[in-house]
Amino acid sequence: MKQPEQNILKLMNHYARILNKLHALGVTRTYNSPVGDYAEWLVSQKMNLTLQPNSSAGFDAQDEATLLRYQIKSRWERQTSSTRSRKLNVIRNYKNKQFDFLIVIIFGDVFNVKEAYCIAHKILPKYGQYNKHQNGYVLTVNRNWLTDPNIKNITHLFN
Repeated sequence: MKQPEQNILKLMNHYARILNKLHALGVTRTYNSPVGDYAEWLVSQKMNLTLQPNSSAGFDAQDEATLLRYQIKSRWERQTSSTRSRKLNVIRNYKNKQFDFLIVIIFGDVFNVKEAYCIAHKILPKYGQYNKHQNGYVLTVNRNWLTDPNIKNITHLFN
């Protein structure tokens, strides 16, 4: 059913107000989809990390006490989505070791944290495939992550 144009515009206006408010609160750093920015903000809050400037390459946050660097990736897994992919965005420049740990957040329908993992940089190739076209590793969250002792389930930090 085709929606009247003014109803669509009202929804877009509401979305703009939400993005502006999230930006003003420091939760988001861009006006793109807020999922990634929200994940970075949430991880920094729960793990007491300092977010890096938005244009920083290689890592998103740092522990000021230990100087450990964290790359943060997320996925919004919606029940209503016809595609239930758990594939994360590409990780570039892996060999340059720009981060020490990868934090992965899987959000549920209403942005509840369903799963969260901390993965040492050195084991990423075990779970990722190099994609020449994207020039980086692509990881997909799967059941093997639950049994690998090198992957720490940190979901409890977000509940």
